[in-house]
Amino acid sequence: MSTAELIADDPLWLIVVKVVGIFAFLVLMTLFMINWERKVVARMQQRPGPNRVGPGGWLQSLADGLKLAFKEDIRPVLADKWVYFLAPVISCIPAFVAFSVIPLGGEVSIFGERTALQLVDLPVGVLVVLACSSLGVYGIVLSGWASGSPYPLLGALRSAAQVISYEIAMGLSIVAVVMHSHSLSTSDIVNAQSQPILGGALPGWFGIVLPVSFVIYVISMVGETNRAPFDLPEAESELVGGFHTEYSSLKFALFFLAEYVNMVTVSALATTLFLGGWKFPFVGDDHVLNSGWFGLLWFVVKTLLFLFLFIWLRGTLPRLRYDQFMRLGWKFLVPVALVWFVAVAFMRFLRQEWETQGGLDATTGLIVIGAFLAIVLLVAFLLPDKREPHDPNAVPVTGGGFPVPPLDLQVPKAPPRRKVQVADLPREHAAVAAAAPDAAPQQSAPAGKEAGDGRL
Repeated sequence: MSTAELIADDPLWLIVVKVVGIFAFLVLMTLFMINWERKVVARMQQRPGPNRVGPGGWLQSLADGLKLAFKEDIRPVLADKWVYFLAPVISCIPAFVAFSVIPLGGEVSIFGERTALQLVDLPVGVLVVLACSSLGVYGIVLSGWASGSPYPLLGALRSAAQVISYEIAMGLSIVAVVMHSHSLSTSDIVNAQSQPILGGALPGWFGIVLPVSFVIYVISMVGETNRAPFDLPEAESELVGGFHTEYSSLKFALFFLAEYVNMVTVSALATTLFLGGWKFPFVGDDHVLNSGWFGLLWFVVKTLLFLFLFIWLRGTLPRLRYDQFMRLGWKFLVPVALVWFVAVAFMRFLRQEWETQGGLDATTGLIVIGAFLAIVLLVAFLLPDKREPHDPNAVPVTGGGFPVPPLDLQVPKAPPRRKVQVADLPREHAAVAAAAPDAAPQQSAPAGKEAGDGRL
């Protein structure tokens, strides 16, 4: 029985149990991730992390959440009331919905009912995750616009451009996985990675079979979740705090929750697409390590590896400039993903021709030669042109022809001040000035012989 058929027989009470379980799992993972991130970064920087609330400080995230709930909810005067209120909700709900198609394990028994550890198995499950991750940016954009402040608006626009840029590269990286698994269903993609490769030396994970897609997806998922070094929408040095600057109390907590739930979701999707999902490598589906609740254990371990990568990047890499960030997405990731997608499709075509005909006919040979020449021409066009010789004595000018001041321009030192001779006052004037310092400006005291005898 397939996973879809097994899930289709779930009674209503079991569906409710799964929904509550997924919600609890994501909330607990958020509390765990916040505290784990603070502890790991503290260890990297050789300083103590949270160690006061709870055993070892592990209840610090719960204490912070309760503190946010009791903080005063402040709404700016210029904010749009209803949009300002709905934006955090719009940002948070798609993050939870996307996790509904992720397979957490195999067939298990819940209160005597046989089912699979997955809420729903859709034929287009991968597209559901991509659509939900794209909808989450609407909450960010609306929050920046409804705040009535320029800095949140700039952060929201940055986030929109960021998601658009990296969603394309992420989608192109997933296309190769769909081609190999012949399905958009997440459970079918997990089953397609069950057989080892190279005579059983390596697991048949798509992260090994399709390494370029794996690397592009990992970079894109960090950029799409607005995490360091791609946290440009929340750049404190430029935008105060980003799109959530004007939010407080539970509304700010919802944005925080949405960010970490998105991290868990994209990490779980990476586990499903590239690391074999919940299955243990090198063993069959009927093995004890792939039966029962063991699948949930392997799934959580693999997901934590990607979550640790988020923390590692934040603790080691500096934040990119916005132009560097957009250049990486549009000029590097998207072209590489397109070329890789074409190469994978072409190699699968050659393999199919070889298996069906036992070799390549004349037409296929001409196609291979044409594809090789096209690649050579593409590389030739992508090679940088020869740079013109640079004249070090040339004066740089702007687009309008006006000269640009040199970057090493030094402001000359100010000339020394001249000492102005102050007229000496007679003795009676000096006595009056000393007696009433507020009535007349106090003059400098005479120096040398004049201060001794008082004569002019």
